[in-house]
Amino acid sequence: MSAKSDLLVLGAGIAGCAAALKAADLGASVVLVAKDELGGSNTAWAQGGIIGLAPPEEGDSPDLLAADIEGAGAGLCRHEAVRLLAEEGPRLCREFLWERLGVPFDLGTNGTPAPTAEAAHSARRIYHAKDATGLAIQTALNEAVRKHPNIRLREGLCLVDLITSPHHCVDPVRVYDSIRVHGAFLFNPASGEVEGALARRTVLATGGLGYLYLHTTNPPSATGDGLAAAYRASARIVNCEYVQFHPTALYVPGKPRTLLTEALRGEGAWLVNRKGERFMAKFAPESMEFAPRDVVSRAIFQEMASSGEASVYLDLAPVGAKLDLDSHFPTVMAACRAEGMDPRLQPIPVVPAAHYFCGGVLVDLAGRTSLPGLYAAGEVACTGLHGANRLASTSLLEGLLWGTRSAEAAVRELADVTQPYPSNLAQWRKPDQPEPTDPLLIDQDWGLIRSTLWNYAGIVRTGARLHRAKADLHYLAHRIERFYHQASLSRELLELRSGIICARLILNAALQNPESRGCHYRVD
Repeated sequence: MSAKSDLLVLGAGIAGCAAALKAADLGASVVLVAKDELGGSNTAWAQGGIIGLAPPEEGDSPDLLAADIEGAGAGLCRHEAVRLLAEEGPRLCREFLWERLGVPFDLGTNGTPAPTAEAAHSARRIYHAKDATGLAIQTALNEAVRKHPNIRLREGLCLVDLITSPHHCVDPVRVYDSIRVHGAFLFNPASGEVEGALARRTVLATGGLGYLYLHTTNPPSATGDGLAAAYRASARIVNCEYVQFHPTALYVPGKPRTLLTEALRGEGAWLVNRKGERFMAKFAPESMEFAPRDVVSRAIFQEMASSGEASVYLDLAPVGAKLDLDSHFPTVMAACRAEGMDPRLQPIPVVPAAHYFCGGVLVDLAGRTSLPGLYAAGEVACTGLHGANRLASTSLLEGLLWGTRSAEAAVRELADVTQPYPSNLAQWRKPDQPEPTDPLLIDQDWGLIRSTLWNYAGIVRTGARLHRAKADLHYLAHRIERFYHQASLSRELLELRSGIICARLILNAALQNPESRGCHYRVD
């Protein structure tokens, strides 16, 4: 086993970095693990904004923000979580991100962050850093993490499993003990070795699972590693059927999807079909393009299905009439120009894409999971804030708030651990004669997982499709598990194992829930 720490944080996006910084500020020794280089998380990909404090003239309030979140969540939000974020989140955003870390939010004439509007928000309360807010936040977090003397950063390590007792205890009598988390096994692709990182408390902040879908706005690293590890450790997991699809990803055949920020519709962009018609009037006549994401995604899906077209179009002309597109949306403009498109002259093709996972490891208001010693924050966790569908720009704030609160709770409860680690934990063992890992097999299995989820458990679902997907992936799951135990360990193999576990969690949850609600939509 490697060196011990007070707190092991798995994941280095906004939730993980916030947890590490808060615990380190409180005097704890922290090990922060990043799957890639620091800054490679999903946070850095977030073009949209984060909820801040609206100016007084907007008439905003915690009650109004809570109502917006509850409305998007389709009646499934945990009221206590919504109230907590509405009351504490915007202040934390301003004080921690802007005042302490100096995140370069777009400023107004008074020198303070200038909030903008976004779809389904009833006030201009969204802080932006042009159209690369997540990158600006992640960059500031990276700098603070690297400077903090109480944080030891470990980059390029993959989560293998959570270390738990009694699962990893040598003494068979420990089988009667309750399950407790003591850290994690981590794989180093550079050395090919697995190390055990022990900690008195562990925070899971490994992000989401968008890569499980054929079309996604997430990076390829979003493979559900933390969710799968928590499942194997027997943590309680909920709401896996609720996968949110972002309505507008740039559609270029044969290329990865590029997210086109929610702020474009917030500032007035129109959705049109090939004929130039604003089709949202057929699906959400009152809110039009300002409808919640699940409504807009289904509308686009149905419009594509009825027309037979491969995409619809986003018309930025209404935005360009009042704003300079290059200065306000440089990331969007650069992505379009790279594909030979000029949004000032023509509507741009868009399709929905898997964007955000609303379910996850169930946590309380302090980030505690059902397993002692384990906390979770960010997209891997289910706080109940999002309910059946996420309101735009709540995810970064949720990660910040629960990352901070989980660290506070973990440090506060360190004194409760009289014997922090079992004395007889087993070392990691690999096969005696491992088979070589065939990349072609991994690519083939991933292709089956991603196409199956997209076609059968995507924006629109039916019982027949879900049953077909469950049967198809049942056999694949056994094959992958056998592959995992026989082959040489690699990052690709670990991600594939996580992916099939998470895919089955989504399918089983979707099958068990016959009610269409939020981003789980069953036409039957």
